[in-house]
Amino acid sequence: MFTRRLFITGALAVLSIPAGNAFAQGTAWPTRPIHIVVTQPPGGGNDAIARLIASGLQPVLGEPVVVDNKPGAGGNIATVYVAKQPADGNTLLLTPSSHVGNVYFFKNLPYDPIKDFEPISQVSSTPFIFVVNAGLPVKSMKEFLAYARSHPGLSYGSAGIGQPHHTAGELLKSMAHIDVVHVPYKGAAGVVPALLSGEIVFTIGAINSLLPHIRSGKLRVLAAAGSKRTPLLPDVPTIAEAADLPGYEMTSWAGVLAPAGTSKSIVDRLSTEINRVIRDPQVSAKLTAMGIEPIGTSPERFMEVMKAQLVQYAKITKEANIRPE
Repeated sequence: MFTRRLFITGALAVLSIPAGNAFAQGTAWPTRPIHIVVTQPPGGGNDAIARLIASGLQPVLGEPVVVDNKPGAGGNIATVYVAKQPADGNTLLLTPSSHVGNVYFFKNLPYDPIKDFEPISQVSSTPFIFVVNAGLPVKSMKEFLAYARSHPGLSYGSAGIGQPHHTAGELLKSMAHIDVVHVPYKGAAGVVPALLSGEIVFTIGAINSLLPHIRSGKLRVLAAAGSKRTPLLPDVPTIAEAADLPGYEMTSWAGVLAPAGTSKSIVDRLSTEINRVIRDPQVSAKLTAMGIEPIGTSPERFMEVMKAQLVQYAKITKEANIRPE
């Protein structure tokens, strides 16, 4: 009788454990497929990162890892979807730095970029560069700025409202005092064809999607958008130095998040395994060849990065006089 009471008491104790803490108590995880939701369409750098992570995770987690692309609304469609999923570690979000910047671009944002998610890892950093269609009669940033001032209304493309391309373009607009028009697309994959066809005049985008077309001669790179030159284009100056705009800087990161409330045990396990994949020499080589710098951080470090980015976006949007829409 005493033994039976102990069994019942123990069973009730297990049943009382919140679902998010089950893994911490030794319950098997995962027990069903894991979905990595990407804020951009297939074909972009973040999509490639997600698929590399999925391929590396599946053998060690023992369940299928599926990449779901849910582009649109500046990444908000995917972000809201993941925020509403159960905090069980089975639905993850791979998102760019606009995840935190969107609070300055969208009114009544239906999620809090910090409070509604658990950071897992900042997986990468990608240099941004300034490129124009090779047919544009400019060969330097100073020539471009002169051309822009004599041709107001030049269009530039971005991967969506609030994406780093958009922020970079608006920052240049405010600092260089030029009149340019923002044209948002559904992901970076839509920007390059528009630039190649002449639908837009320039973009400030991730080096990985632009480098092949620079090498083919169809696009012309005028500057790097970061605080320093990129090793992939060591002879290309930064916008800050080439356009005499000290303080100009724009780069982009990608990171993996889980819904708020996901247990620390699952978050730590995912962080460890994702970082193992990202730091694998073969994966790192593939990313580096694409112009993407593999990182891999602790959840705590990724949280610091996101909070610092919030401060940066606040400064940029204030200087560019951007108001949420």
